[in-house]
Amino acid sequence: MDTGSIAWAITATALVLFMTPGVAFFYGGLVKAKSVVSMMMMSFGALGLVTVLWLLYGFNMSAVDGVWEFAGNPLSDFALGSLATGESANTDLIGVAFGATFAIITVALISGAIADRAKFGSWMIFAGIWATLVYFPVAAWVWGGGWIMSLGETLGLPGVIDYAGGTAVHINAGAAALALALVLGKRVGFQKGMDKPHNVPLTLLGAAVLWFGWFGFNAGAEWLNGLANTGLIVLNTLGATAAAILGWLVVEKVKDGKPTAVGAASGAVAGLVAITPACANLEPGWALLLGVVAGALCALAIELKFKLGFDDSLDVVGIHLVGGLIGTLYLGFFAIDTGLFTGGGLGQLAVQAIAAFAVLIYSFVIAWILGFAIEKTIGFRVKNEDEIAGIDTVVHGHEGYALENV
Repeated sequence: MDTGSIAWAITATALVLFMTPGVAFFYGGLVKAKSVVSMMMMSFGALGLVTVLWLLYGFNMSAVDGVWEFAGNPLSDFALGSLATGESANTDLIGVAFGATFAIITVALISGAIADRAKFGSWMIFAGIWATLVYFPVAAWVWGGGWIMSLGETLGLPGVIDYAGGTAVHINAGAAALALALVLGKRVGFQKGMDKPHNVPLTLLGAAVLWFGWFGFNAGAEWLNGLANTGLIVLNTLGATAAAILGWLVVEKVKDGKPTAVGAASGAVAGLVAITPACANLEPGWALLLGVVAGALCALAIELKFKLGFDDSLDVVGIHLVGGLIGTLYLGFFAIDTGLFTGGGLGQLAVQAIAAFAVLIYSFVIAWILGFAIEKTIGFRVKNEDEIAGIDTVVHGHEGYALENV
């Protein structure tokens, strides 16, 4: 491996790792001031826990030898002692680190659905078990030689396209978020407009960090391909995100009368989510259209929680689940050479849909079972009085803003 590719791999790993603090900023600004520490700690807790689990056994689980294996053997190279002493250890271990950053942020994304009302210890238990039972195996299915990666060959159709995580990251996290929102129930006084973001600039900062890091997220794996397709990936990541901001703001203006800063930040994230699986397989014009569609539809989708009665606090379902589905299915219509309208038939759409809904259902079911079990044993939700007062002091012992008269 040439030194330039290795340097890019290290850079991309750092960029994607930086995205998890970006999630913490983005989510932290959206909650009330007395819950910001709790919200941000859920991301940092995931960063610590999932990294350790990935290095111990998660990486081993993320690749399989047979198409229909559930996951790799977690004990096959426990703590990666053999990998670290192999002939290709230098590049192999960078790949391990890069994969860890994806696992970390996938888990962290889920936390936004249960903002303001979750116990930190219960969250950490959920995060570790969900990563083990869901993320690590799904990563093997999608990228590690598993059944999703081989679905096209199995059915005699084009292969599933999920370049950077429409299924494995965003649909996966969004489905789990929906399950936890249902298990923990609604916040006290849940209704539209009940809580205003306490720090809009913090949310905008988080969105900016995410957009910055997403170039590593989408183009990072190109170090394995000699950076051959990096230009298209980078351009599509830029263009779709920008277009999604516009799509979201137009819907906001028409629906509510005012385009908002939080809407711009949310639109950017929706565009990033949608382009994630598609970044290497769309012409730039179709990427722009994807961004507009994702921004507009996600802006509408976040209203579903009020109509359907589930409390997804920070719109993980409306942005990540819906945006992931849009980006994944969109490839069935516009993927270069294989999309329905770009020279192919219905085969690409068929495999995209099978992969997307299989991951959605599996993640939802396991997350619901785990969340329900935790809630009924040690408890997942804080007391109502603590939720109303703000949970930072109760759960973590300090506040995000300690202002004193001097």
